[in-house]
Amino acid sequence: MQRRYDIDALRALAFALLILYHCAMLYVADWGWHLKSEHLSQPLQIPMLFVNRWRMDLIFLISGLSVHFLLRGTSLGRFVAQRSWRLLLPLTFGCLLIVPIQPYAQGVANGLVEPGFVDFLIRYYHFQPWPKGAFDGWQYGFTWNHLWYLVYLWVYTMALAALLPLFRNRVGRRLHALAVGLRGWKLMILPALPLAAFTFVLAPLFDDTGDLIHDWYRHSVYFTVFLYGYWIGNDSGLWNELVRLRKWTLGLALGLFGFYLTLVIVLPDDIPALLQNSVWLLRNLYVWFAICAILGWGHALLNRPFRWLPWATEAVYPWYVLHQSLIVLIAYWILPLKFGPVAEPAIVLVGTVAGCFVLHEIIRRVPLLRPVFGLKGARRGDRKSAANFQDVIPANAGIQ
Repeated sequence: MQRRYDIDALRALAFALLILYHCAMLYVADWGWHLKSEHLSQPLQIPMLFVNRWRMDLIFLISGLSVHFLLRGTSLGRFVAQRSWRLLLPLTFGCLLIVPIQPYAQGVANGLVEPGFVDFLIRYYHFQPWPKGAFDGWQYGFTWNHLWYLVYLWVYTMALAALLPLFRNRVGRRLHALAVGLRGWKLMILPALPLAAFTFVLAPLFDDTGDLIHDWYRHSVYFTVFLYGYWIGNDSGLWNELVRLRKWTLGLALGLFGFYLTLVIVLPDDIPALLQNSVWLLRNLYVWFAICAILGWGHALLNRPFRWLPWATEAVYPWYVLHQSLIVLIAYWILPLKFGPVAEPAIVLVGTVAGCFVLHEIIRRVPLLRPVFGLKGARRGDRKSAANFQDVIPANAGIQ
């Protein structure tokens, strides 16, 4: 089977966008985050909103796609064991040693944590509640912050593994055939309807808590697109249709976002339920149009062995684990220095990218560090090529 380079490339680009998005969270006005600069921007909300609606849906869909490829040629038990090791070890390591700088910086900025990182860690590792509002997760005594994705992905992967016997029976195969057989307007509309239904029913009941147990709205959406990715797999007919529709889906996504943004701006916060559901329907259609456009254009333009792709495939996992802590650390250092509205974000972005690059180059060369950042153990002759490595969203086409 030919390797699907476009999936590897989309994965790398999606996480690169995530790093840029988190850097911008320091500067977007009216959106809460761990730290905020004094150089806030209202217009920045527009591109942030454009990306915000589909960025994690796309990442979970690509995760499901990669699981589809990983399950080929391996037993279910081996798959579960490998996925658990590759997700839970970096999660544990990251929560204990990479993430703590984030609650520390946030707590100090909020005036609820005393300066002194070592003293903070001693208190932090007791896993006892902190003063109210000290940092995100204060009530639990610790936080996984941006590493929530690893927890959710592990849960969804285990759920999929449990459901596989149902997907592989006669009824499951029939439903799969119907799903990958969608064409034209059906492919552009029907998959968005369950996402809209979840929004109608669950969004008013469950906030985006990020605590896994009480996050049922996001679970419904993210697990659904995760399943979409698994079902899409490598079906050539469906991928050819996504390519054929790519201009339509891109145009519809851009047009619908403009209309949706207008409604967000002009409508008051409290609107009738029917009107609110109409806005949510438009939002979910926009999300699915955007994802279809990204997949279609990605398959048309990115399904080739770019020279940078093996390195990027390996780099995704360590960069993901490291990036937000670097953003917060750099911001914690430089925000008090009162750099201007151009120099400050430039320092944050360049410092984050440089830090991720340097640390990744160290990590990939140290055998003990590789597994705790999600990388497989190096084999002889592999040091100069990342082509045989898998990251959090494993490489495809059966390469192990």
